[in-house]
Amino acid sequence: MPIIVRLDRVLADRKMPLNVLSEKVGISVVNLSNLKTGKAKAIRFSTLEAICAALECQPGDLLEYEQVPED
Repeated sequence: MPIIVRLDRVLADRKMPLNVLSEKVGISVVNLSNLKTGKAKAIRFSTLEAICAALECQPGDLLEYEQVPED
């Protein structure tokens, strides 16, 4: 998948465990874990906004586009 989620890196930079982010954002640890590991297929803008507010970051800090080479 060409979109890479960098939530783990931002959490490490902020020294914030996933369960604390879960409490601040109001999203289950399981759903955040799926997002963090790249298993999520989509994210709502309201969820992205809440995560950015809790981590004091920009969406670009969390999401990265990696171009896939054509065959």
